[in-house]
Amino acid sequence: MLAWFEELSRQEKRALGTAFAGWSMDAFDFMMYTFLISTLMAAWKMSAGQAGLLVTSALLMSAVGGWGAGVLADKWGRVRVLQITIAWFAFFTFLSGFTNSFEQLLITRSLQGLGFGGEWAVGSIMIGEIIRSQHRGKAVGTVQSGWAVGWGVAAVLSTVFFTRLPEDLAWRAMFWVGVLPALLIFYVRKRVAEPEVSTATRARVKEEGGSFLEIFSPAVLRTTVLASLMTTGMQGGYYAVTTWLPRFLKAERGLSIIGTGSYLFVIIVGSFVGYLVSAYLSDQIGRRNTFFVFALGSACIAAFYTFMPISNAAMLVLGFPLGFFVSGNFSGVGAFLTELYPSRMRGSGQGFTYNFGRAVGALFPTLVGFMSERLSLGTAIGLFAGFAFLVVIFAVSLLPETRGKHLAVYD
Repeated sequence: MLAWFEELSRQEKRALGTAFAGWSMDAFDFMMYTFLISTLMAAWKMSAGQAGLLVTSALLMSAVGGWGAGVLADKWGRVRVLQITIAWFAFFTFLSGFTNSFEQLLITRSLQGLGFGGEWAVGSIMIGEIIRSQHRGKAVGTVQSGWAVGWGVAAVLSTVFFTRLPEDLAWRAMFWVGVLPALLIFYVRKRVAEPEVSTATRARVKEEGGSFLEIFSPAVLRTTVLASLMTTGMQGGYYAVTTWLPRFLKAERGLSIIGTGSYLFVIIVGSFVGYLVSAYLSDQIGRRNTFFVFALGSACIAAFYTFMPISNAAMLVLGFPLGFFVSGNFSGVGAFLTELYPSRMRGSGQGFTYNFGRAVGALFPTLVGFMSERLSLGTAIGLFAGFAFLVVIFAVSLLPETRGKHLAVYD
């Protein structure tokens, strides 16, 4: 499954490594909050709705940042904008460690979201344009697997910090470590070159003109709407599950910090494998078929995991397929969106559709939080996740297959 990597050129490998590292660091900076929810709720007397709002605000702002970064990447180039987004989210993650109230953290988390959304949008476009078509799905999906790596690092550090440091210092240290992704900027500046198709397209657009709003033109509007609906379902379901999972395991299943970490480790390993398998399948059986398989699997396993009265031992085993399917949904998304849009509007189209889905999906953690005050947390998670993945199946059924598509300079 990984033999294709040896066929890549040095430039392709550099771009792949850079995007993988950037997305891993994005995941660490974002997912660390899921391990801090219980601590911050107790320290600042926050409600479940407020805790969910901190996630939602970051995701909403990441939607703005993602589309904005995509538009700027079409105008200024992929590599330059990638550096800006990395610096931005690292700085505001670090600043979050100095906050002292819900309101202060709401501001820093929201601003961090701008860079978080922009980094994925630009990085996935860059990989999609640099990697040759026969390996595009595998490459972009491999980059997506970096999310499981960053999530795993966040899980390990949270366990270490909360067992070795006072609780009021441990959560701050988690945010402070989030400044480390800024070091990646130096590598990007020296080692990663702008994709040729991007450079040529920007020169062409400069001569002939163009608008980032072209993604809403009659010829492209249907694609934009359906792609936005697809990403809404994927991200809404993912955030409904992963945001509240540590608290679900701790509050409803009675697990300790270390016990919770063990269960999450199984889920994270499943996520990593799911990313890689889905990436491979997207080039083998096509983007759409892969989406169908993983969305249906996600809906079934999320409902079973949260609704059924199963033992903790069974939950540990089921954690692997839960992570496998819920995370594997995303592997083909970057390549799929890159192939759906012409090169002159690719940044705008991919940035908007993915981040529109993130903006609407961002409402799910807050809604789960508020609903959990009336129903059990597990029931709330299961309802929202099941609905979200059914939306994915509907949208994908109306979109075209794009596997193997050649990316023209100006199409």
